[in-house]
Amino acid sequence: MTTETKRLIRVRTEKSAVFKRSGFGTKPQLSDSWRKPRGQHNKQREQKKAKGALPKPGYGSPVAVRGMHPSGFFEVMVFSEKDLENLDSKTQAIRISAGVGGRKRKALQEKAAQAGLKILNTRVIREPVKEEKPAEQEKAAAKEKKETKGAKKEAPAKKGAAKATDARKKGAEEKKPVKPASKSAKPAAKETAKKEEKAASKPKAKEAVKAPAKKAAAPEKTEKKPAAGEKAKADKAGAAKKKSSGVKKND
Repeated sequence: MTTETKRLIRVRTEKSAVFKRSGFGTKPQLSDSWRKPRGQHNKQREQKKAKGALPKPGYGSPVAVRGMHPSGFFEVMVFSEKDLENLDSKTQAIRISAGVGGRKRKALQEKAAQAGLKILNTRVIREPVKEEKPAEQEKAAAKEKKETKGAKKEAPAKKGAAKATDARKKGAEEKKPVKPASKSAKPAAKETAKKEEKAASKPKAKEAVKAPAKKAAAPEKTEKKPAAGEKAKADKAGAAKKKSSGVKKND
């Protein structure tokens, strides 16, 4: 950028003015877009103080610098790679549209950099980092996923089958008639009862055999009883002793 263009850009900024519509700021329905005041008593049309300036030829920027970016390049809006063709890198700079996606924007920025064009709205695009796994690990992971899915699908079916088999077994057990005790069981019970009686009766017989021996031995141990005459004599002697004591009943 030459010194003359720099001077013209500086002059352009010094002469700049903002033109506002009459009544803007007092009525919310009015926009900021410029409209020429045409009222008979309009203060802005009559150029009263503090009512806003009107656009005039004196406010125009120099023709050499008109529409130029402050960096000294003329802007060109770019939407695709075709728009980069036939552009002068010395006088023109590109601005990528906001509607362009990240992948397309990255390609445009790379191509413009190769062509030596200035980009006014460059953007750093960061791609998500993906951890590269070897092919064998990916295959193993895919197999495990398939097996787990298959197991999950089969599990409810197995549970249902198990429940069905349990229900069938219960139904079959309930339907089975209770069989009466067989006749062959009765004699067996009688035989066991007879055996128990015999076993109980055997010790009693042994006791009965041993009892008389004990009774026969008992008289040998006991003392001999006195005869009847001797007992009478003893009684008479006792009565005589009582009389000889001399104690009267009525005393």
